[in-house]
Amino acid sequence: MQLKIMPRRKRLSAGRTPLILFLCQIISALDVPLDPKLLEDLVQPPTITQQSPKDYIIDPRENIVIQCEAKGKPPPSFSWTRNGTHFDIDKDPLVTMKPGSGTLTINIMSEGKAETYEGVYQCTARNERGAAISNNIVVRPSRSPLWTKEKLEPITLRNGQSLILPCRPPLGLPPPIIFWMDNSFQRLPQSERVSQGLNGDLYFSNVLPEDTREDYICYARFNHTQTIQQKQPISVKVISVDELNDTIAANLNDTEFYSAKSNRERPPTFLTPEGNASHKEELRGNVLSLECIAEGLPTPVIYWIKEDGTLPINRTFYRNFKKTLQIIQVSEADSGNYQCIAKNPLGAIHHTISVTVKAAPYWIMAPQNLVLSPGEDGRLMCGANGNPKPKISWLSNGVPVEIAPDDPSRKIDGDTIIFSNVQERSSAVYQCNASNEYGYLLANAFVNVLAEPPRILTSANTLYQVIADRPALLDCAFFGSPLPTIEWFKGAKGSALREDIYVLHENGTLEIPVAQKDSTGTYTCVARNKLGMAKNEVHLEIKDATRIIKQPEYAVMQRGGTVSFECKVKHDHTLIPTITWLKDNGELPNDGRFTVDKDHLVVADVRDDDGGTYTCVANTTLDNVSASAVLSVVDVPNPPFDLELTDQLDKSVQLSWTPGNDNNSPITKFIIEYEDAMHEAGLWHHQTEVSGMQTTAQLKLSPYVNYSFRVMAVNSLGRSLPSEASEQYLTKAAEPDTNPTAVEGLGSEPDNLVITWKPLNGFESNGPGLQYKVSWRQKDGDDEWTSVVVANVSKYIVSGTPTFVPYLIKVQALNDVGFAPEPAVVMGHSGEDLPMVAPGNVHVNVVNSTLAEVHWDPVPLKSIRGHLQGYRIYYWKAQSSSKRNRRHLEKKILTFQGSKTHGMLPGLEPFSHYTLNVRVVNGKGEGPASPDRVFNTPEGVPSAPSSLKIVNPTLDSLTLEWDPPSRPNGILTEYTLKYQPINSTHELGPLVDLKIPANKTRWTLKNLNFSTRYKFYFYAQTAAGSGSQITEEAVTTVDEAGIPPPDVGAGKAMASRQVDIATQGWFIGLMCAVALLILILLIVCFIRRNKGGKYPVKEKEDAHADPEIQPMKEDDGTFGEYSDAEDHKPLKKGSRTPSDRTVKKEDSDDSLVDYGEGVNGQFNEDGSFIGQYSGKKEKEPAEGNESSEAPSPVNAMNSFV
Repeated sequence: MQLKIMPRRKRLSAGRTPLILFLCQIISALDVPLDPKLLEDLVQPPTITQQSPKDYIIDPRENIVIQCEAKGKPPPSFSWTRNGTHFDIDKDPLVTMKPGSGTLTINIMSEGKAETYEGVYQCTARNERGAAISNNIVVRPSRSPLWTKEKLEPITLRNGQSLILPCRPPLGLPPPIIFWMDNSFQRLPQSERVSQGLNGDLYFSNVLPEDTREDYICYARFNHTQTIQQKQPISVKVISVDELNDTIAANLNDTEFYSAKSNRERPPTFLTPEGNASHKEELRGNVLSLECIAEGLPTPVIYWIKEDGTLPINRTFYRNFKKTLQIIQVSEADSGNYQCIAKNPLGAIHHTISVTVKAAPYWIMAPQNLVLSPGEDGRLMCGANGNPKPKISWLSNGVPVEIAPDDPSRKIDGDTIIFSNVQERSSAVYQCNASNEYGYLLANAFVNVLAEPPRILTSANTLYQVIADRPALLDCAFFGSPLPTIEWFKGAKGSALREDIYVLHENGTLEIPVAQKDSTGTYTCVARNKLGMAKNEVHLEIKDATRIIKQPEYAVMQRGGTVSFECKVKHDHTLIPTITWLKDNGELPNDGRFTVDKDHLVVADVRDDDGGTYTCVANTTLDNVSASAVLSVVDVPNPPFDLELTDQLDKSVQLSWTPGNDNNSPITKFIIEYEDAMHEAGLWHHQTEVSGMQTTAQLKLSPYVNYSFRVMAVNSLGRSLPSEASEQYLTKAAEPDTNPTAVEGLGSEPDNLVITWKPLNGFESNGPGLQYKVSWRQKDGDDEWTSVVVANVSKYIVSGTPTFVPYLIKVQALNDVGFAPEPAVVMGHSGEDLPMVAPGNVHVNVVNSTLAEVHWDPVPLKSIRGHLQGYRIYYWKAQSSSKRNRRHLEKKILTFQGSKTHGMLPGLEPFSHYTLNVRVVNGKGEGPASPDRVFNTPEGVPSAPSSLKIVNPTLDSLTLEWDPPSRPNGILTEYTLKYQPINSTHELGPLVDLKIPANKTRWTLKNLNFSTRYKFYFYAQTAAGSGSQITEEAVTTVDEAGIPPPDVGAGKAMASRQVDIATQGWFIGLMCAVALLILILLIVCFIRRNKGGKYPVKEKEDAHADPEIQPMKEDDGTFGEYSDAEDHKPLKKGSRTPSDRTVKKEDSDDSLVDYGEGVNGQFNEDGSFIGQYSGKKEKEPAEGNESSEAPSPVNAMNSFV
């Protein structure tokens, strides 16, 4: 059976388990190393491992070393032939052989000549199994002969002629390298006109006077001996036609003079190769070089084409100014006709080169070593090709098989030797020789017949550790002849492993495609052939895979920031991982800004060059995993640069620039600014913005500005620093484009007109000498325009004008170049004066107690003497005797805009005496006041009583005391008191209504229930109606024993002795605890009140919805909602804050906005501001005072309950 490596693999089968083994590499010609123990006793035929080249050129100044190395078991012996006969090295004292080797050393440095040892050498390596031979090594010494001496005549030729300077170097071994230089060892310049051919000659397509020189020298460099030989210098003189005519003028007639035109113009002709066609032969694998050099004037240009084909793109090169076509690695497919074309303006010629590619022999399949067992079959194959087809011949142990000892197991069939039923004596080394007229190939291949019992080369008890879910490969390298079969077992008593789970490779390796935890264990490899059996145990452990559970993430960081990458790793507990960070697949920079701890990489003070890919690599002895993230370092762009101004016109210029680095954030736009060095040096203004894709901008310019420009780039992070300023560009002066704006005419005095405007800035002036032409005339007159030219100011005063007359005004800019366009005309007025007439026919209509309407007649327009602003009403209330000692009356002012002749006075006080007058108002001020008009307001509803308190509580009575309303707003007619009990569940009882005379301030309620809480509603009345109410709560007392007093109707009084428990110690302690609880409850209630919560009684009232027990409303006498906004907290002795929903409005609902316009405020008599109307007032709660009577402890307890 043949033993060799096979690329395929087989699965285990139940019936047959063949094992194709790796062993055959042990004796391959490629020298694959074997197990040392196996090599100690394994026989092997010789194999040549190293030899000198077939064509061996030596340096005659050094010793000759001819190499021949071989291996084999036992070690081979070596012998040599020279020129086909045995070379006895023992007889030549200059020749020695290296011990253990066949390499020869010929010592010619001490004596002898290299030419003596010229010849064809062949090495033979032999042992008991056969003989291998080397190639025929042709040894020749290198030669560098001198040029033959020759006398070179100077060359003289006329301008434009062609020239060939021959080199003809001496034949050397190997051929020399040719180049042309001068006496100074400077290479002569070459061009399309002057170039060196492949043969070394120097070709001139046409000569010029500058080609004249005396030192054209051809050099030959022999690289093998490192020598350079030179030819004798060649002298060339080029003369012009005029010089040539002058030289021969004395001897020739006019018709024989040379024509300058004929020498300067001619079509191309080829200098090499000659004729229209030529032939070129080249060997396969070499470089094909084709050359065409043409002469002509002007200098021809060379082109190449391949007839019926194209030139190979990747293998075609042009040399020597396209005069040489080279195709490397030429093959038979490159055969064909190649055409070179020489062309100049006067014509074109072509030359066809027929190329034939031949081939020395080359291997298709070289013979391979065979290792066979006794009785097996095999074959050696020798496949070679060439052009012409090579001849195949076989040798056995260096002897042609035709004369070699006969071997019955061997049969020759052309390029194949077939072996049948080999025996150990069939071992030999065979040589295949493939040759044709261009060369030969020689290859050694042995047949080694071995009978060896199985051997397992893998070390015993090898431990394999594999990551879970990955393939596990258990080695079982083996050797044996015949080829052993291989079986694998798991465990001590396991059966052969089945093919559905495992894969058995031809080299004996067992593969577990997906190893699991249960794959752990001991595996046994068994090798068997007919000569014996061998086995070996290996051990397998399965480990958990290393995983990155937290990978680094893509990061974008601005320059100067700090970025952190996280990399968390989970691994098998028996493996120790190492974490390595890489940047762009290389080591991290050696920089203190990079910090690595257990799970993190931190980069501080990030720079531009820190951007890139950062990779976290976790390595164990069994696996490695990695994860990468990209860091993009961003920043605002770098400033643009290379600013350039082009297309400079009077009113435009083109600005171009080069963008700076965008720092990884695309530029979105460019901002262009300008500086006017003439008018505002150092101050930069915005000019325009362009897209981030543009690098030029067409800029509009103004006249007479010394421009400089700068550019800033903008990206998502912000704008760059400004670029360097561009060169300055001064535009020509021109007349102004615009006139001043904001032109106005207003008088500051009754007899003047002040004309003002916003002047042009320096940028708008468009030239030097900026001035303004101010023109004016009365609007309604026939006067001509009056004009004056003023300097660069913003105001002009016209004096002596009539009071408040309309004027037409215009202001025109001008400079030294000319005037601006005609300006627009605006209207103004001369100065105003105070109005002369007061409004007449002023009368007042009182609408209600808080509102009055005033009417007046307008004043004549001419008497206003200015812009009518409106009419102003001054009004004030007559003061009482207690207030008349005030220094000033409290006057109020209302202004009505425009020409209105009536207005409303809101917010008056009912039952009051008022005085008013009316004045007209213009831009200068107020006119005289109209005569005073007096009016009175009717009664209104009163405000709530100023206070309400409950005093002297008893078992069945409560006494109420109050103060009258602070604003009665009329004559009080009576008071109304309504009250109702509140039980322990906060339900309201029946409502009692009681009328009290207006002159009373105290009232006692009798026949009340003992220990009962009451709610009181109290308000005053005038003829206009009921006022706002005030509320309060109080509780009647209890007796000593807590028993109600006897019925009054019984006529008896129960005497009971009152005991003062307030002096008892236990009661004092109890009261302190109760007081603390009350304080806490009060705080809670205060918080609830601020949140808008309602008194619990409100819930009961909402539930009962009894209209008779609802608090009174202000308009109809009914009661509004019972709320704890401020006045209905749980009982506190003497609390009387009224409900904000039941307080009657004290002022009119009429808003000043409804009646007055303009200045809505109050003024004192001297005109100072004292207040402002703001529309409708909100309802105000009636104020009250806390009761001065302290509650008794018993009442406090009842209140708490």
